[in-house]
Amino acid sequence: MRAIWKNTVIAESDDTVVVEGNHYFPAESLRHEYFRVSDHHSLCPWKGTASYYDVVVGDEVNANAAWYYPEPKDAAAQIRGHVAFWRGVEVLD
Repeated sequence: MRAIWKNTVIAESDDTVVVEGNHYFPAESLRHEYFRVSDHHSLCPWKGTASYYDVVVGDEVNANAAWYYPEPKDAAAQIRGHVAFWRGVEVLD
């Protein structure tokens, strides 16, 4: 699987975890030069508190376009150490 934004591959892995239709990529599969820590957080009742990254390609910023659960609840333990995408980031195989 590949995560692509602005014609740039920002993550690539053969070992994603699918939860609620979203592919969660292992953190080590991210091309970290395209990610910037965001101060945004959200709460999922069964997964826990999500943290976010902005995706940055060149001068373009896609705010909060990647999310992860640093301390997922037990029901979502399989996504610990994984990152998912939205806001126009294409996930293709």
